[in-house]
Amino acid sequence: MYAWMFRHLPGPLWLRILLTVLILAALVVVLFGWVFPAIAPYMPFNDGLVGAPQGTTPPLLS
Repeated sequence: MYAWMFRHLPGPLWLRILLTVLILAALVVVLFGWVFPAIAPYMPFNDGLVGAPQGTTPPLLS
């Protein structure tokens, strides 16, 4: 896929490299700006406990 995209970009090698970097940077901005925040509520990464029963609170560490 990347080779296909690189072959279809216009211009000399230095321009194709620059365009590839710009496309990848735009992709990262879109992912971090809209996609990841949109799916964050559905991901279990913010759960603080692994395997804790529902409705229980963990003991406080002091």
